[in-house]
Amino acid sequence: MNRKENKPRVDIYAKITDRIVADLEQGVRPWVKPWSAGNLAGRVTRPLRYNGTPYQGINVLLLWSEAVARDFVSPFWMTFKQSVELGGHVRKGETGSTVVYASQFTKTETDDRGDEVERGIPFLKAYSVFNVDQIDDLPEHYYGAAAPVIEPLARIAHADAFFDATGAKLVYGGSQAYYAPGSDHIQLPVFESFRDAESFVAIRAHETVHWTAPAHRANRNLSRYHKDRSERSSEELVAELGSVFLCADLGIVPELEPRPDHASYLSNWLNVLSNDKRFIFSAAAHAQRAVTYLHDLQPQATAVAEAA
Repeated sequence: MNRKENKPRVDIYAKITDRIVADLEQGVRPWVKPWSAGNLAGRVTRPLRYNGTPYQGINVLLLWSEAVARDFVSPFWMTFKQSVELGGHVRKGETGSTVVYASQFTKTETDDRGDEVERGIPFLKAYSVFNVDQIDDLPEHYYGAAAPVIEPLARIAHADAFFDATGAKLVYGGSQAYYAPGSDHIQLPVFESFRDAESFVAIRAHETVHWTAPAHRANRNLSRYHKDRSERSSEELVAELGSVFLCADLGIVPELEPRPDHASYLSNWLNVLSNDKRFIFSAAAHAQRAVTYLHDLQPQATAVAEAA
């Protein structure tokens, strides 16, 4: 693998990170854009593949951003080839949107003892997908399948059931929301103190993502959280991304008002992103693992595992 072949992989990280940095410099968190777009109000979901499988990690952020920037309403995305196989036609002049997948190649090296060893080297590969809004003649269900609009009470009941099923200890009281690693509990103000139920769900999701951090759960090291500003900022980004992923999964339109500490985190995220083009990818991957862990704690997931 020569140096020229390696360069595009670095460029993928840089290109995506630079776009996120541009939004942050304007004071906009790109991962909350879908909820602030009027044409998507009440219809937020994760981006979906042609077969209905939700995208994960960094691809969620990429396609949400594209949908808002280009006024796409449909949650479905597919490659040009997939659209053809389904009988569709990408309209002339339409351009695709970038998504990525992680892979690795094996490199043989000589170690200190002169033995040949194989080492896996990870890399990202980019490819293009098109939104259903750019494609004609697909099967009819693609054009009528926006995320279901669930009645507010049903949404909240569903979300409460989801978080209750995780087994995370929840204590009400005080005026602050936080996860306490020492006692392994989540502290939230009483429900009535929140502006609305969606705000409560978003904050509960944020703190529950923090709860996944210990080694026996999703295994993120919080040992330096209170002493190291950059470590705390990184974990807060994981929790924020995890919260919006969960809200999308649960059909909840979360509160958009920033928390009091977001201004300082925005500044720190900008600084880190400018120097580490892979930071956002790592945060999104950690957020995805946390969300997957919480989904795996649900009764239906447990039943499937036991039956296997």
